[in-house]
Amino acid sequence: MGAWEEETAIRFAGISQRKPNFKLGPITLDIPKGYITAIVGPNGSGKSTLFRMALDLEKPSEGTVTLLGEPVGQGDDVEVKQKIGFLPEETLPHEDKLTAREKANFNSFWYKDWDVNRYQDLLLSLQVNDNLQLGKMSKGMRRKCEFALALSHAPELLLLDEPSSGLDPLAWKTMIEILHRYMEPGNRTILMTSHIVEEVKRLADFIVFMAQGRVLGVYEKDELFSSWFTFFVSGDGLTAQKAASMPGGSGVEPAGNATYRITTGKAFEAEQWCEANGLQIVGRQALELDEIMSTLLQQESIGRR
Repeated sequence: MGAWEEETAIRFAGISQRKPNFKLGPITLDIPKGYITAIVGPNGSGKSTLFRMALDLEKPSEGTVTLLGEPVGQGDDVEVKQKIGFLPEETLPHEDKLTAREKANFNSFWYKDWDVNRYQDLLLSLQVNDNLQLGKMSKGMRRKCEFALALSHAPELLLLDEPSSGLDPLAWKTMIEILHRYMEPGNRTILMTSHIVEEVKRLADFIVFMAQGRVLGVYEKDELFSSWFTFFVSGDGLTAQKAASMPGGSGVEPAGNATYRITTGKAFEAEQWCEANGLQIVGRQALELDEIMSTLLQQESIGRR
């Protein structure tokens, strides 16, 4: 086993796929073991397709997927799938007539590490009645139930597609706490998608930005948020052209009184640049996740023209 296999939970190597109205890739992406990685991006970016490829529910036209050190789609994969928990974004209609307890009994047959005590503890924490039919539950109740089912065999790798969809604030907070506890042993991995900025900020160690079937960038979370700022800069001789030469600059706008509003993805280098050029930073504002995403999308659009 190679060194990267020991440190990588999932490797997407040069994968691509073509559909009538969508092209994915080519994408090369490593999901590190022992961390939470969040994929964020607009609807239709290809996030759920990556999940389905990891589970061998869809095949790439080109490239390979390796999961927990084993190539996906080659030979018997029962053992490796025992180590995975999956929470899809959409529920399965053919399960609507099952009670949650019946689905749990079915899962316990397939997962050798299924722990009924863990399952009951999760139901208690999430306040779920598993004697109800899945199809008669509210969206939030069913989401909590499916979440408990995905965790009850203590998977080594957890795939969560929009995990908090339909949850009320209290249930959302409980889910965050459960996932933090789940990661405590240090040898587990979560790959998730989410549109909830606060969820990504609370959970993710790494953030992957996707759009239109491509990866725009992979960032360590704390480094990302410490790098992206909007600076308000003034000084003698400052012009729009000069402001545009700021390191990491991705947008310049006049802000009045000989001041320019400059967005940068390299805040530390930008501060040094201002000092070296005798310019003053008269204000600064950290960018939120959706603002960073919007800026990256603009850069991608300009780069493709």
